[in-house]
Amino acid sequence: MIKELLEERVFQPIKDFAPEEWDAVRKEYIDILCREEYGIPLPAPTKLEFEVKGANGRFAAATATHKTIVAHTEIYGTEFSFPFTSVIPNKPGKYPFFVHIDFEPGVPNKYYPAEEIINNGFAAFHFDFNDVTIDKNDMTDKLSGILFPDGERQGSDSGKIIMWAWAAMRIMDYAMTLDCLDFDNAAVIGHSRLGKTALVTGMLDTRFKYVISNDSGCSGASITRDKKGEHIEFITKTFPYWFCKNYTNYIDESKLTFDQHMLLATIAPRTLIVGSAELDEWADPDAEYLSCCAASKAWENLGLTGFVHPDRLPTPESVFADGNICYQIRHDGHYLSRRDWNVYFNIIKDKMMKNR
Repeated sequence: MIKELLEERVFQPIKDFAPEEWDAVRKEYIDILCREEYGIPLPAPTKLEFEVKGANGRFAAATATHKTIVAHTEIYGTEFSFPFTSVIPNKPGKYPFFVHIDFEPGVPNKYYPAEEIINNGFAAFHFDFNDVTIDKNDMTDKLSGILFPDGERQGSDSGKIIMWAWAAMRIMDYAMTLDCLDFDNAAVIGHSRLGKTALVTGMLDTRFKYVISNDSGCSGASITRDKKGEHIEFITKTFPYWFCKNYTNYIDESKLTFDQHMLLATIAPRTLIVGSAELDEWADPDAEYLSCCAASKAWENLGLTGFVHPDRLPTPESVFADGNICYQIRHDGHYLSRRDWNVYFNIIKDKMMKNR
């Protein structure tokens, strides 16, 4: 069944390649996705400093320390700063950790269960994407204003997803200065548009061992052809600033020479985790699942286990986590829930145990 669906819906299957050819193939996929969909990535900052603005060592019943940190950067000769937070257990150790790209600044908040993260043995970093550049069609705001002072962009100029991904990578830069973290088990996570951002972050930054996309849908984890709900025409008219202008060339989706399974494939040989929700037809769980199926070949060509799944579409409350592509679907709708987080905790902890 799945083979037939992929033959109907995948524009271009993952190329055949030998393991030593993967770097070149991966670069080819990154280049086309950036040039035609998300925009050209920003360079690393020419200056980067971190300032701790506040610390609370009694977070979560004194089990962790919560800090507010400001990243001071210089990019294209202009200073730019944004805040983020850390929550790190107080007990000495080397902690796996999340970089969470979030919609809100609070710690915790409805999407960010900071205490549960600590209780499950992880550290976490977190930022509100609006502190980097606001989620509106205003390209003169904050970081986007440094890139485009007059608000005008051309074909492959960066969209805001790329800018939010750039900020997540700066937080990883900060994490790398700490000696209490397990850098072999770093994860980036986001939901919805920020699930798209997590995928792009993982594509651009291989320091993230786990890349987690929750309900990212159209132009995120979902295969495009024949998907339900949102399509390129709607998303580029409603949220043109997320993407580069070239992406509007594919409103007629028959013109696509790439698709989202190539984005997923760029995570290889690391671990990709895709989460869906039964009622989230706008994102289309089946399309997210099929994209995982189509991307699996990248891992297989590297001699690794890709996506282990039954020969059918997914049913709610399923978790497929035996390979390097993991997929989970729950009941209910579009949301990053505690149930989702607990699945992601368990997948990572299980893989850490097996890798010992």
